[in-house]
Amino acid sequence: EATLLLSRCFLKMVKENIVVPEEILRFCCDGLQGSTSPPHARDPGEQEEAPGAMASPSPPRNPTEVQMSQLVLPCHTNHRGELSAGQLLKWIDTAACLSAERHAGCPCVTASMDDIYFEHTISVGQVVNIKAKVNRAFNSSMEVGIQVSYEDLCSGKHCSICKAYATFVAQGPSGSKVKLKPLTPQTEEEKIEHSIAAERRRMRLVHKDTLKDLLTRSPRETELETRDGSAAVPAEKTRVESVELVLPPHANHQGNTFGGQIMAWMENVATIAASRLCHAHPTLRAIEMFHFRGPSQVGDRLVLKAIVNNAFKNSMEVGVCAEAYGQEMSVSRRHINSAFMTFVVLDQEGRPRTLPMVAPEPGEGERRYREASARKKIRLDRKYVVSCKQTEVPLSVPWDQSNKVYLSYNNVSALKTLVAKANWALAREKEKVRMYTLEEDKFLSFRIEMSVQIAADQAFSLLSDLRRRHEWDSHYASAELVQQVDNDDMIYHVVSQTLSCEDKPQDFVILASRRKPCSNGDPYVVAFRSVTLPTHPASASFRRGETICSGFCIWPESEETSKVAYYNQATPGYLNYVTTNVAGLSSNFCATFKACEKFLLKNKEDLIVRL
Repeated sequence: EATLLLSRCFLKMVKENIVVPEEILRFCCDGLQGSTSPPHARDPGEQEEAPGAMASPSPPRNPTEVQMSQLVLPCHTNHRGELSAGQLLKWIDTAACLSAERHAGCPCVTASMDDIYFEHTISVGQVVNIKAKVNRAFNSSMEVGIQVSYEDLCSGKHCSICKAYATFVAQGPSGSKVKLKPLTPQTEEEKIEHSIAAERRRMRLVHKDTLKDLLTRSPRETELETRDGSAAVPAEKTRVESVELVLPPHANHQGNTFGGQIMAWMENVATIAASRLCHAHPTLRAIEMFHFRGPSQVGDRLVLKAIVNNAFKNSMEVGVCAEAYGQEMSVSRRHINSAFMTFVVLDQEGRPRTLPMVAPEPGEGERRYREASARKKIRLDRKYVVSCKQTEVPLSVPWDQSNKVYLSYNNVSALKTLVAKANWALAREKEKVRMYTLEEDKFLSFRIEMSVQIAADQAFSLLSDLRRRHEWDSHYASAELVQQVDNDDMIYHVVSQTLSCEDKPQDFVILASRRKPCSNGDPYVVAFRSVTLPTHPASASFRRGETICSGFCIWPESEETSKVAYYNQATPGYLNYVTTNVAGLSSNFCATFKACEKFLLKNKEDLIVRL
């Protein structure tokens, strides 16, 4: 009660611009730094319970979940009275590390932090609520999901700030890796995050290759943008170098430099570099993946370098790196971390201002300039395809080499999300073929499944080749392989039979993405979604059709038996056909799936011989 009273007094003094006595401020900074898992803290977005209302039973909390609430004090803020991004990164990393260690039961270190997009700023006197929990454990690493929101104590308003994913590695004695126990998700949300975590891990591993591939196909000449009324600022004028001595307060409970502290120092020098370009106070909007390459310890000197790589019309990218060395300067520096941060400068109405151009220095500067442009395209692709909700992504997204990783991710994650939904209802069952439906606000989805006497890997190989689908699916007339993207992704041009008496057949351009199981219990996945290709535009000879989300999941039941399930999120043109089967007015689904079973059984022996 005393803490709550002091908080209210403090907030009132801040709101009314009353000078806070030094004793109260010191007490606030020392005693109200925050707490984990407060007993009365409500989740972001949770409504206050009405008096006398009966408490509904809540689902069991994930044992790895950590909640942290921090009151934003003046010592945490910048000159505008807003929470500094560096301080927020410290809190995020702390909460995520505590969650990881709850699951591992041993010390954990930050390996990487995925892209973070900051949606709002946080003012002094508001409360930051952070929730972190382990989404999935792999061999010795695990993914931790973090949700950050703020709470205004005076108005009761809650608002989302950002969502982040961090990878932590469990460490045993002398830094040895520890094999982690698997994590069993309980709720629908946890099952979805657990399933998609494998896709996010795959995307992290190929990120460098995506950038390299985009640069290879881009013009090597650096084309400087022309902008009226502004002269180009030499990038060298924005360069910043700063050194920090790692002291015991900067170290975690293992003696290594706290990852959140390193990120905060990096944000600080990046902000200075951005300010030197625009001669104003910039606002951090996004951070591209932090990747920790090695540890540093108490006593190390950390050299932090930052420079503006490129300035676009309303935003700029700042590259920043951290290197460590001991007392001896003769010893080569160790590369600790690198990151790229996007800043904007806001006017009095909160709109981004136009920025000066940057003139890169020859050689390395031009390379960084080109890479910044490539990263901007990748960020836009990633935010457009990966971060959007399924209902916000158009049915057919243009496919090209630069966004192939993110379209593949979206394709597989959309199917895995559909599979993990909890409210599937059995609609029909005939000849051991079961049909389920899932009714949501905007979509009607269906799933058909049955057990087949075939090994899961064999069924996976046969069903992932759309060129053979016409052998068992009467709706398919033909399928042509247009492009073999890689071993896991193919693009087909599919021509299907018409579902009505219309003259023109339908055609589709479909991205097929295949995934083998990441660990025991995972299914084999073959996901389908529509894309657009300039080489295959809509033709007057066909009615161009689209598929939102469909595909197969195959679970091994034994060495010779598999459960094969087909999922489809029905598009409007397909709804009449679906509802007719759901209502029992047609048995086409059952007949098609029985034909699929015969196809698998007939071809499994030939497949064994070929393999």
